[in-house]
Amino acid sequence: MREPTPPVSPAEGDIPDHPAAAADAQSDEALTRTAPSSGSARTATPVRRQIPRWSEVRGLVQFRGPVLDPVQRRLESALTIADLRRVARHTTPRAIFDYVDGAADAEVTAERNRAAFRDVTFVPEGLNSVANPDLSTMLLGQRISMPFVFAPTGYTRMMHHHGEVAVARVAQRNGLPYTLSTVGTSTVEEVRDAAPEGHNWFQLYLTNSKALNEELVGRALGAGCETLVLTVDTAVGGRRLKDVRNGLTIPPSLTLQTFLDMSRFPYWWVNKLTTPPVEFASLRDFPGTSADVAALLFDPGLNYEDLAWLRRKWPHKLLVKGVLNPADAERVVGMGADGVVVSNHGGRQLDRTPATLHMLPAVRAAVGPERTVLLDSGVTHGQDIVAAMALGADAVMAGRAYLYGIMAGGERGVERAVEILRAEYQRGLQLLGLDATSKIARHHVSIPGGEAWPPSDRRPEGTWPAGSWV
Repeated sequence: MREPTPPVSPAEGDIPDHPAAAADAQSDEALTRTAPSSGSARTATPVRRQIPRWSEVRGLVQFRGPVLDPVQRRLESALTIADLRRVARHTTPRAIFDYVDGAADAEVTAERNRAAFRDVTFVPEGLNSVANPDLSTMLLGQRISMPFVFAPTGYTRMMHHHGEVAVARVAQRNGLPYTLSTVGTSTVEEVRDAAPEGHNWFQLYLTNSKALNEELVGRALGAGCETLVLTVDTAVGGRRLKDVRNGLTIPPSLTLQTFLDMSRFPYWWVNKLTTPPVEFASLRDFPGTSADVAALLFDPGLNYEDLAWLRRKWPHKLLVKGVLNPADAERVVGMGADGVVVSNHGGRQLDRTPATLHMLPAVRAAVGPERTVLLDSGVTHGQDIVAAMALGADAVMAGRAYLYGIMAGGERGVERAVEILRAEYQRGLQLLGLDATSKIARHHVSIPGGEAWPPSDRRPEGTWPAGSWV
């Protein structure tokens, strides 16, 4: 039997004078002593160690420089829309944040919207080149940079003094449509002046005043709006309990607790007091109180005759927003609407309605492949856009996602929200094995309770059960 090989002493300077390094060296020596030997086996060589040189470490240890601008620092730390939401919660009074973040009654619908997207399962393809993906798509005859539309939101200047015109500028820079709300805090003319080359849309509440309806439609037409979006799910206002408890009602009835909380945000207060008052800008000439205006906007008498009047009056593209029922979708396009927005108002109107993602395939089937279908409500991630496209949408609308951005950092915050959504959408598209928006198809997703995978567009005849869309 061969005599054990004595441990080899490391060369001087090879092992740093550090307990961890010494322990590793002893472990190496132990391995050397216990290594099995045979007639042809070599003795294990211990790990050679050396003191690291700074030139070798410098590339691995790089520290971020300090960011002095607090807005930039907040936005750079936000990697997701959820991060922007957390930032917004610390930069905005609680009542204002709750107005954006909250929903109606028990907020069941709002949770269903998000759960529907979480439950989507993607089925990727492999070995496809995904270099230089084309995120753009055609929407209502216009090429837009990705399938995303800024949804209409009210009171935007209440969240941040930059308001709707800032959102319109971001939309123009990114080649995306922006939809101004009838209850926006900027006029359609102000949005046009801020983004004269943008894809500017106008969302319309048909009121119980014919003269006012004529005026709103005429102003949108005069301002060059490409598309009119008629909202039909607001016969009466939803009961948003957070707003009631905070006193953020029409007219306002702020509680002492709400007022004290607002006092903690001097930046917000100063900007509200030193900029034009927050108001329904498109209705500022209407006589009466804010309660009178609200009563005017929510018209329980809205019906199909109003839609027929609007179709005759509006010469450009017309979408109907707030559609969940496939039969309603079929009827409105039959009356001349160019498409529908599958929406439950972000869960802010009737609670306990279905998630819009679950109703999307049935609505698409009802209106056919040629009509435009947008999905609204619950979109907070770029992969949500992929899922909606696969299930039949031509694009999505989102409001909360960019409102978190504007509360977090004004116009720069809105830009950051778009950057996040675009990066997530592109990454999701590429990881799905696709190099273009146009290649997203139904067989790329599976949804619980929906059609079994692979769906009918990839299923050999006579195999796999069809399942149900709803």
